[in-house]
Amino acid sequence: NMALLVFYSSVSGNMEMKKRQEWIFSVFTAKNIAFKAVDISQNSDDKELMRKIVGDPTALPPQICRGDTYCGDYTSFQNAIEEERLEAFLKM
Repeated sequence: NMALLVFYSSVSGNMEMKKRQEWIFSVFTAKNIAFKAVDISQNSDDKELMRKIVGDPTALPPQICRGDTYCGDYTSFQNAIEEERLEAFLKM
């Protein structure tokens, strides 16, 4: 079972990005879904890895992956919750 990763940035002046990251963390915590938060602002290798998995050299956090398989971004995460298909989205 591959780890669920949430790529995020701890240093962002962007309030919207901060809110989105915190919301993803709180949803996973509330649902007891184990995940690893990967802070791309601490390590450029992690930022490169995130962008490689996403397949977009300009991708910004938050991004959600299962191992090296891309799940989606904040908008697709939100849609999965609204459509009650979070487990499929997370490839559980």
